[in-house]
Amino acid sequence: MILNIKMFAVLSVLLLPLFLSQHTEAAAVISIDLGSEWMKIGIVSPGVPMEIVLNKESKRKTPAVVAFRDDVRTFGEDAVNVGVRFPKNSYKYLLDLLGKPYDHPMVQAYRARYPYFEIVPTERGTPVFIHDEKTKFSPEELVAQLLAKAKDFAEISHGQPITECVITVPGYFNQAERRALKDAAALAGLNVLQLINDYTGIAINYGIFRRKEINETAWHALFFDMGAASTKAALVEYKTVKIKDKGYVETVPQLQVLGVGFDRTLGGHEMTLRLREHLIKAWEANGGGDVRASPRAMAKLLLEAERLKIILSANTEFYAQIESLLDDKDFKLLVTRAEFEELCADLWPRVSGVVQRAIAAAGGAGSGARLVLAGGGSRVPAALAALKEAVGHEPARSINADEAATMGAVYRAASLATGYKVAPLNVRDAVLLPIQVTFTRNIDGNEKLIKRTLFGPMNPYPQKKVITFNKHTDDFGFHVNYAELDHIPSNELAFIGSVNLSQVLLNGVGAALAKHTGENIEHKGIKAHFNMDDSGLLNLVNVEFVAEKTVTEEDDDKDSTLSKIGSTISKLFGSDAETPEKVEEKPEEQSQEGEAKNDTKKVNETETEKQNATEPEVKPKPKIVVLKEPVKSEEQHLNLQPLSPEQFKTSKAKIAELNLVDNKRIERETALNNLEAFVVDAQMKLDTDEYADCGTPEQIEEIRKLCSETSEWLYEDGYEAATDLFEAKLAALKDKTNPIFYKNWEHRERPDAIASLRSMLNNSKEFLKMSKNFTKDANPEKDVFTDVEINLLEKKIEDTESWLKTSIKEQNALKKNEDIKLTVESIREKMANLDREMKYLLNKLKIWRPKKPVKKEAENKTEETILEPETVEKEEKAEDTQEEKPAAEKAEETESTEPPLQLSDGQDEHSEL
Repeated sequence: MILNIKMFAVLSVLLLPLFLSQHTEAAAVISIDLGSEWMKIGIVSPGVPMEIVLNKESKRKTPAVVAFRDDVRTFGEDAVNVGVRFPKNSYKYLLDLLGKPYDHPMVQAYRARYPYFEIVPTERGTPVFIHDEKTKFSPEELVAQLLAKAKDFAEISHGQPITECVITVPGYFNQAERRALKDAAALAGLNVLQLINDYTGIAINYGIFRRKEINETAWHALFFDMGAASTKAALVEYKTVKIKDKGYVETVPQLQVLGVGFDRTLGGHEMTLRLREHLIKAWEANGGGDVRASPRAMAKLLLEAERLKIILSANTEFYAQIESLLDDKDFKLLVTRAEFEELCADLWPRVSGVVQRAIAAAGGAGSGARLVLAGGGSRVPAALAALKEAVGHEPARSINADEAATMGAVYRAASLATGYKVAPLNVRDAVLLPIQVTFTRNIDGNEKLIKRTLFGPMNPYPQKKVITFNKHTDDFGFHVNYAELDHIPSNELAFIGSVNLSQVLLNGVGAALAKHTGENIEHKGIKAHFNMDDSGLLNLVNVEFVAEKTVTEEDDDKDSTLSKIGSTISKLFGSDAETPEKVEEKPEEQSQEGEAKNDTKKVNETETEKQNATEPEVKPKPKIVVLKEPVKSEEQHLNLQPLSPEQFKTSKAKIAELNLVDNKRIERETALNNLEAFVVDAQMKLDTDEYADCGTPEQIEEIRKLCSETSEWLYEDGYEAATDLFEAKLAALKDKTNPIFYKNWEHRERPDAIASLRSMLNNSKEFLKMSKNFTKDANPEKDVFTDVEINLLEKKIEDTESWLKTSIKEQNALKKNEDIKLTVESIREKMANLDREMKYLLNKLKIWRPKKPVKKEAENKTEETILEPETVEKEEKAEDTQEEKPAAEKAEETESTEPPLQLSDGQDEHSEL
């Protein structure tokens, strides 16, 4: 038994850090579904399930708009309101500009839609907004401010700092667009765990609630997502697979994206723009004037067109109306759903095209797939009808169309963050834009362009790939480009931008070859290791020269053990195929398992060789040692240059300055609001007899005068004052009013405190009456309490009653504005003293046990004696710590040697048991 206790103690010490690591180190993580029109935030924190973060208006989604006016920065609904009056100061639909050059078709379309913005190119070739003479904003800076605001909403909602997040992106985003979004997140102070494709987030949300349906038999779902700016469709496969992620094989559910179709310009915003154009033509037909020349009027029309589109999704007709649209003229027009559908007649066939491309990209797989709707645009009846016709059956509405991507992304965030344990769901996304490596090779004196595909269309990722160059003997370079894009519609090719991604220059190739030469060394080429991470970003991990050295056992003995170990472990970084410029896939599980088998085989071969070495007629087999030498590589981006360290630092400082201005403004507004609220509250209270009676007439008059002066100052010159002045005036007011407010509180709370004390006295008397039956004189078999303890409790009750009676009489003789005699704190103190005495006796009654007869043995006689329980108790507790004891216990210990201790009134003769 003792051994088991010791083992339990040791296990407790070992397991405690593990338990704490899952609870104390876990920090809240968020997901941000950043769309063109709205942003939604999901959060998961220790002890709190996944949920949507509410903004300051307690809404579940926030307009993705930031505005600046009079040195005040606003977001969301407030920024939208600023945009109605001052359109140039309100920035929205920023994803259309992120990670794109100035001459990109999306940028030029943005300029045409919103002509009131002044947009110019930068040195990097990206667009930038000219806000005023001193201020410019790049799309990365504006998106960073939106992401920082999402972070603020989460921190205010859950009261803890947020540093990590998962952000959704449109699946068609290319390398430059994804890098730009990660730069924006870094400017916002967020560490991006993953950039997740929006349709993948939807698929995760759909799959986690249907885990029981996922088994070894694959089934498919087709997700259709029409948002504000674009439309996507993704065919996803669900099934269980065996993986070796934790060192052992386990069966887990998996979702894999098989096919994707998209249309960058098919969305709800395009429908809104066409409705706005319809309203403009109707206004101009009635002689309303040149509304296009007024940015404010155009902003009003856009807002009304958006409202009209939403209402026509549920109604067949509706009146669009705007007060004072232009030159104080009102606008009103009846618009029917049929007119709206006619305006967008060319859009509906594009809906079926997106779905058909997704199915085609999957190679025709997924027949009979479930059709699941997401996105706000899918609520448009005409779009829904076109979708039904394309798939041939009714779509399912089993997910929250607005929040599915957000909740799926936050589930992914919890699985990636430290300190959370979630049910496993393996996620395999698909490459939309294939990537290839191109280089030149001299063949018979002619330079020939060689192309090798790294990631083909719909290749799963994350994944590692290796390409081998074994015909180069000196420094050379290669290019990384987008591969053939035949599967992309022609109208989408212009939106991809430059197909050239980067150029890689290799230095030291000749030196690496020269270092490893010899008759027994075979060159295996230059290997470039690439990684497509789970954010869809391509990374050049490293480049190395690889050779194989054939050694005999005698030569092998000369090599160091460290070299052998390093040679074996280095195989984890790549394959050693001899095929020229061959691209090698590197699933980690397969590589590790295969290498482990090879290592085991080599060990067995070595042992066999050692055994056969004793036999002179058998020659030892040669061994192969892999040699690797790192090659320096320099990567240069060719399409869109990322932010340089200097540019990043400048943008970071600009956003920090804006945050500082906001914080100072919020502090000042808070101080002003606190002062205003206190002045009004004090004036209202002093107008009542309840508070006025607690001060002298002079005090009341002085406070009223001070409140009046402060109020007049606020409405005249005070609004321009500094924060410190507001706080100083509030402190002065509180200094005058606190004594009166305190007295009022005492008079208001005293009756309840007195009632509580009297109730405790009544209960104590009942307990005292019962306790007298548990003394030695009253009941020898149940002598729980001594006479001293009973007397002390009785005296405590009498003293408390006497004190209360006297104190109430003295307090009633005083006026309300005089110093308090009977305070609530003194009543609570008396209750605490009485409570300690009661608890001591109650605990003694709880642990009391009847006296047991004890047999006393002697050599020549048997005699039964009764040991005094007090003696036994003292012997058992001889080593107890010397704690301070209640007065009743102290008196009991000294009862046989000296008279009970006499205490004066009001003395606290007991301590906490």
